[in-house]
Amino acid sequence: MTSRRRAVATTAALACGAALIAGAAYMGAPSAPGDPDGEGDLAGKSAQQISDDALGELVAAKSLRLRTQTTANPTKLDLVLDRGGNCAGSISKGPFGRVQIIKRGNKVWLKPDAAFWKSQLPGREGTEAAEKYKNKYLHGTTRDDFLQSLSVACDLTAFQESAVGPSQPPSGTPPPSAPLSPTPTPTLSKGKPTVHEGTPVLPVTKKFDGVVQTLYVATNGRPYPLKLTAEANHQIGTILLSNYGTPVPTKTPDPRDTVDVAVYEDLIQGTKSV
Repeated sequence: MTSRRRAVATTAALACGAALIAGAAYMGAPSAPGDPDGEGDLAGKSAQQISDDALGELVAAKSLRLRTQTTANPTKLDLVLDRGGNCAGSISKGPFGRVQIIKRGNKVWLKPDAAFWKSQLPGREGTEAAEKYKNKYLHGTTRDDFLQSLSVACDLTAFQESAVGPSQPPSGTPPPSAPLSPTPTPTLSKGKPTVHEGTPVLPVTKKFDGVVQTLYVATNGRPYPLKLTAEANHQIGTILLSNYGTPVPTKTPDPRDTVDVAVYEDLIQGTKSV
């Protein structure tokens, strides 16, 4: 798998999450407010108000934990990241391996597992590399294309900007011309209160053009968005958000446990020249 393909996979995972949030926040036709049992601090608010407030909390976050997965491919992210572009966590490609990632400023450390090495290098080369570099971090900076392709997952600011969705036109701006055919109006509604990872939440669901998007918002205290799902074409994408305001761990690997990322790139180039 090339660096370009890894970049696409990582970026797609983030884009999926951002699209889920944007879709849940920018919807018309809010449902009527109500006060059912279990809605906590969200009682009396419309679905639109709840999704707007949740988006506000997401955009204001200085750091958080992000977990993503989709049934469409095996890619999974589990990262604590902040607005400074720092992060710590893991990126998994299922049977193709998993890497632990630490990023501080422009410095990056990756610790691949054995499955990663074996998926990158054929036969005995992969087995030998997995053993030789077991528990070792590949180290370099974001000037390296491979490390940069994975580091895009650490950009909380970009994720937040994507979640905001299209900017609203200034007040007084003439409305765009009417479309040739009417655009279906999405439906937005509140679901029954439930619990997500021990926290009471209220689901807000949007149904539009065959896609069902659900945003789960904390009912007590600040209306943090904690879970987002999107279902379309028999596939489900999920994003979990937690640990709002928790700093990214600052510990970096001991230099004795690192090797230059050039080691990996030389091995990959060697397989291409054979």
